[in-house]
Amino acid sequence: MTPRGTTFRETMLGRVRLADDGADRRVRLDLLARADRLMLPHRTTRARLTGRIRIAGRADDPAAEGELEISPVARRRIRYRLGFDLEGRRLLLDGWKSVSLRRPLSSMTVLPYTLYEDGARVGEGTLRFPLATGLLPFLAGFRFPRAAEPAADRYLAPRWDGTPGRTEVWYTTLTDPATGSGVWLHHELVAPRDGGPAHAHGWVAVFPKEGPVEHARFGPVPWEGGPRDGWTGRTGGPADGFVAGDVAVAPGRLTGSAGPFSWALTEEWQGPPLHTFPRWSWRRPWLPATHLLPAARARYSGTVRHGTRVLRLTDAPGAGARIFGHGNARRWAWLHADLGGGDVLEIVAAVSMRRGLDRLPPLVFLRLYRNGRTWPRRAERTAVGWAGIGLPRWRVEGRAGLRRIKVTVTQPPDGTLALDYTDPDGSAAVCRNSERADAEVRVERWWGRWRPESAWRLSGTAHAEVGGR
Repeated sequence: MTPRGTTFRETMLGRVRLADDGADRRVRLDLLARADRLMLPHRTTRARLTGRIRIAGRADDPAAEGELEISPVARRRIRYRLGFDLEGRRLLLDGWKSVSLRRPLSSMTVLPYTLYEDGARVGEGTLRFPLATGLLPFLAGFRFPRAAEPAADRYLAPRWDGTPGRTEVWYTTLTDPATGSGVWLHHELVAPRDGGPAHAHGWVAVFPKEGPVEHARFGPVPWEGGPRDGWTGRTGGPADGFVAGDVAVAPGRLTGSAGPFSWALTEEWQGPPLHTFPRWSWRRPWLPATHLLPAARARYSGTVRHGTRVLRLTDAPGAGARIFGHGNARRWAWLHADLGGGDVLEIVAAVSMRRGLDRLPPLVFLRLYRNGRTWPRRAERTAVGWAGIGLPRWRVEGRAGLRRIKVTVTQPPDGTLALDYTDPDGSAAVCRNSERADAEVRVERWWGRWRPESAWRLSGTAHAEVGGR
């Protein structure tokens, strides 16, 4: 996939003198520029500007918008035109940086400008880019959007191609906002290492706010689809997701029954796909396993029946996820946290079963989806993080660029369910899962020292798991 555009953020500080009061006032501009083409210095690139302008004592408009002309070589200027509101009046900021080959640094960091109202000049000033504090965030903020991700439902298609010794998982976790109950649906395909026939199995579990966790298993049953290459054209069949008897995962819908349980849920994906592991690992399965969310978050409606009780869900927040690999890790921890406002945190920390890798501390793969952006930009950047895996509490720390994150997860003993797995090689593992976990998340940013940037506290709504052998 090749870059299709350029986005970056810029902050400028300075002064302005308004004609109506003559005062010399401080100004701050925080801008986001989006260009539809790749920005190259030898050509003229136009970008859309959005952001916030603050004039001390007079204006604070978070919805300023305009345009940017970037032409450092062809026209030797970078021109800003930005409209904003000042006490009910609509003003236009118009100015440009005059690029000089003799003074490239200073000329590209100083912006003289004029303010206009209905074409009349009403103020003037100068803005400067703060090199000491702004250069690193500016460079780190450049993004080069790539071709669009595949549709979320494409990630539901099985990855297994008939190779022995593989396991593949479709799982869904959610929280009912009305009752506080959590739900876990786990669907798994196992292809034994000895070349035996592949089979499908899984389970359903409900984590009520009060009372014990309830669960039931389904399967194992023979995998009906066969290897991927032989059946991807079957409309409505396993090529679209997972099928094991009457249990199915299909785009937008989850249905099935197991013991006293039955469920029929609709799934509405929201947000882009979220690759917990490096994006390439889904297309090229060179790692022991890979993990992703077809959509960063989802909403679920429908019913989950268990015994004589019925859990009726309406827009319950949660997510569906996919795993493909050789089996379970030696030790692992997992977290899905819906932070509210569209923000999501996903963590997988694990010790591999591969010889040599099994002696390393847990590798941390962490993705924070916040304000429509994913941090860190590449999943590999947090693979050097730290994790302390245990129960009932475990912790993860990670750092990328100028930010670091600290996460503490607590799984209540009476709200944690232990279930056993059998890997393709026949070895056993046990996971301890809670859909009613607590989580504390703190993000800090480096500004000469570490300063708090964001914090979240989840009580009974985090989805978490610790596994081992």
